[in-house]
Amino acid sequence: MKKFLLRFTVYVVSLLLIVGGLGYYGLMRTQKDFYLNVRHEPVPSFPAVEAPPYDPTKPTVAVVLADTTLPTEDFDFLIPYTLFSMTDAYNVYAVAPDHKVKSLSGGLDVMPHYTYQELDQIVGKSPDIIVVPFMPIIDEAKYLPTRKWIQQHANSQTTTFLSICGGSGNLADAGLLQGKSATSHWQAIPDLRKLYTDTHWKEDVRYVHEGNTLTSAGQSAGFDAVLHLISQKLGEPVAAKIAKEISYPSYHFVANPKVDPFYVDVKFATYILNSAFHWNKTQMGVMLYQDMDELALSSIFDSYADTGTTQILTISSSEEPVVTKHHLTVVARHSIASAPRLDKMIVPGGDAKTLAAEDLKLWSEKGHAGETLLIHSDAPIRYVFEAPLEDLAKQDDLLTAAHGVKRFEYRSDNIHLEGSPFPLATYGYMLLACFVAWMVAFMIDRRFILKKAVFKSAKQRTL
Repeated sequence: MKKFLLRFTVYVVSLLLIVGGLGYYGLMRTQKDFYLNVRHEPVPSFPAVEAPPYDPTKPTVAVVLADTTLPTEDFDFLIPYTLFSMTDAYNVYAVAPDHKVKSLSGGLDVMPHYTYQELDQIVGKSPDIIVVPFMPIIDEAKYLPTRKWIQQHANSQTTTFLSICGGSGNLADAGLLQGKSATSHWQAIPDLRKLYTDTHWKEDVRYVHEGNTLTSAGQSAGFDAVLHLISQKLGEPVAAKIAKEISYPSYHFVANPKVDPFYVDVKFATYILNSAFHWNKTQMGVMLYQDMDELALSSIFDSYADTGTTQILTISSSEEPVVTKHHLTVVARHSIASAPRLDKMIVPGGDAKTLAAEDLKLWSEKGHAGETLLIHSDAPIRYVFEAPLEDLAKQDDLLTAAHGVKRFEYRSDNIHLEGSPFPLATYGYMLLACFVAWMVAFMIDRRFILKKAVFKSAKQRTL
């Protein structure tokens, strides 16, 4: 019995150390690709960022970029920034504790328009809307100025605080959700319930508007929350016009946010296993070019980068910053001349053929990629998140793409997924790790346990 327990322990420990160790290494590597993807490259020297002109007759929207150890979530930042800008009824600014470049998840780098203090001085009062994306709080000292600035405006009678996805945790951290109802991404709610017990967390709604706080559920529910607020402030026809311009397929949730909640299932297991064991990741470039659409840009980072299967590099024609359609300044990490060889180059945006014509010409001359894909150009009026999710299924598999659809909280039948049924590479590498662990345990068993037992038995017979 003792020998059996010893042998069993050897196999279990080998499995835990080798498979668990390799899986943990893979998870950390994947986290580095998305949630830890902070810029380390030096920022080129260029003139100060030109902010959109301030119009004192318009209300002001401040979209927050915290200075943290980890990036601000890209979707949570880009979607409200773009939708409010599209109304042409607001002053919309990216604000941060300082003017240094701020990274968004997946590796997109943004330059703030103003610091918190500068915006307060320009507006002369609290901003009318403060948008709070998900900003991981790891370094308290770095995050403190953001928390203080949010709290500074918490008692304003004219300010609405809008959180997108996990940003509700940042609002709760600042004390703005005490005694209120709120929502968040379905994966985050269990932890938020434990951390902030004085908030009633709701899983069956796309957004919750209570008093001066408006919290949205997962990514695509952020569209509903922003459009709801636009409808409240500017009138429903304005919100409907914006939804039509972006071909938003779920506008009915703006009026009625009630939904069946999401729960963890096998798709989430695929996401974890991809993060741990999908070692041969697709190397993908994203072309940044002047006047590009921010929604299209966001659709690439959230669709591909947070899957465990893809690493993304931002690339532009030069080291100069790129100014997007709605005056956001972004900086690529590579120029076309210095870009490494890629498996795929994605050029987002329905107008990419026209707006990025010179960039595409330069890329065809000097770039290196197995495939160059103008992902939105064939259907420029389609909702920008659909084509990337369909391409993800072809690039990887149906389970990976299906989790992407669920992670977005996308609730429409407009997506048609085609591809392999499950991630062969992920399961193949995991089985290989299990085989290596078994072989190591087998060798230890044969060399030190069975051999010792045989030797002991032979000795006893001799005696």
